[in-house]
Amino acid sequence: MFRQLREDVASVFERDPAARSTWEVLTCYPGLHAVWFHRVAHWFWTHGLVWLGRFTSHLGRWFTGIEIHPAAKIGRRVFIDHGMGVVVGETAEIGDECTIYQGVTLGGTSLYRGTKRHPTLGKGVVVSAGAKVLGGFTVGDGAKVGSNAVVLKEVPAGATVVGIPGRIVESSAKKEGKAQFAAYGVVPDQEDPYAKTLQSLVDHAQELERTVAALTEKMRRMEQAAERSSAEQLRAIK
Repeated sequence: MFRQLREDVASVFERDPAARSTWEVLTCYPGLHAVWFHRVAHWFWTHGLVWLGRFTSHLGRWFTGIEIHPAAKIGRRVFIDHGMGVVVGETAEIGDECTIYQGVTLGGTSLYRGTKRHPTLGKGVVVSAGAKVLGGFTVGDGAKVGSNAVVLKEVPAGATVVGIPGRIVESSAKKEGKAQFAAYGVVPDQEDPYAKTLQSLVDHAQELERTVAALTEKMRRMEQAAERSSAEQLRAIK
């Protein structure tokens, strides 16, 4: 147990530069307290003490502002940063070393009991502030979900998802094969395929405008030349 507590504290120092001391982390980090409440609630739940598990979860929500269903499965070294408004559903699974920011919902889209209604986060997933991951699919290891994204389908390992609905973007770090922690799911030089497509359309439209302007100018010059030629012919006839 104490080894796990040390791992939890170490994970905070690894991913939050604002952490200054162990005492500060132990006493002032609600995300850490929420995970500890959940471990107790989950133990009650898995040992048949369902009401006690729910009540412990409710106490954790009251103290931390973070709601985690006691049936949810949470791995080791999970860090919930800030955490206010985080909701984790009953069948959700959070892998080792995941980072979750405030306002995140790991929710379900089905009302059928006994089914996998909530998402599974692989190892090292980062879910940024306000993101909603809804459904019983998997977010692959090392994936990143950007702020306020709404993810409704499976995410490949290592991918970065942004937007509503969520779409995959690329990054130079991914292309170069560099593994790095991305605070708030932000990685350097993200390339949004929608933005790239829109930019290419804008560039194409500008090129067409330049072509049309050049043709218009050429036709104007040809008309002027034709008018001068006609005038000269008339003068010659006279």
